[in-house]
Amino acid sequence: MSRAIGVNTWVWASPLDDEALARLAPRIRGWGFDTIELPVEDLGDWDPGRAAELLGELGLEATVVLVMGPGRELVAAADDVVAATQDYLRGVVDAAAAVGSPVIAGPAYASVGRTWRVDDRAAAYRELREHLAPVADYAAERGVTVAVEPLNRYETSLINTVDQALEALDGLAGCALALDVYHMNIEETDLAAAIGRAAGRIGHVQVSANDRGAPGNDHIDWSAILSALDAAGYAGPLVIESFTAHNATIATAASVWRPLAPTQDAIATDGLRHLRSLTDA
Repeated sequence: MSRAIGVNTWVWASPLDDEALARLAPRIRGWGFDTIELPVEDLGDWDPGRAAELLGELGLEATVVLVMGPGRELVAAADDVVAATQDYLRGVVDAAAAVGSPVIAGPAYASVGRTWRVDDRAAAYRELREHLAPVADYAAERGVTVAVEPLNRYETSLINTVDQALEALDGLAGCALALDVYHMNIEETDLAAAIGRAAGRIGHVQVSANDRGAPGNDHIDWSAILSALDAAGYAGPLVIESFTAHNATIATAASVWRPLAPTQDAIATDGLRHLRSLTDA
């Protein structure tokens, strides 16, 4: 099926600000992307009102990703840390509502890179539901879904797989899953089958090559993944997410130590070309 294809501004810049967005958005639209993904590393990095006006002029849809940097925790953390994290997530919801994003997507449970031995996983998931529920309710009131992303084992010890995410979110209204093929390639034994188990709960999908480069320049069976997403009823965009190695925070968190393509532009344009060849066939 034909579907929207997007790209995250992290391919070129971090943190995103108004100047970078004004520079990148017209190029992204000019290449033929339908959607631009906007990270909120810190509230106020970019102005949602200005972004909405710019994207409206260009005819670009938006998706928004949350960022769980150091000190942002919803599980096994002090009450004031949890409260501050909830406040941050509500702010991300406000930004998403302003630019028309249907989701805020990301690992809305623990800071990226924080790992610990989770001795009582059921209790940890109960705590997550308790602390995420008021954010999900706030988001739902504004027409936004919280899409929770499993990360690979090196970036978290709490939610690594589709099955764990489904368990963690069981019974929690206003939440869905954000699937990132990069992480799934590490953690799932059968990517298509995992997508199938998430049917009806998929709120967002991010794509990249197995090494974080352009989709298609890798060993992943993209036709099988897209077929599984179709069968699962996911009709949202496929968003290319990668990173520049020249950023101290995001590149370190994602372990991007080298260029992943001849140019950063190539990650976007090569990936777009490959995905279009499959989705528009």
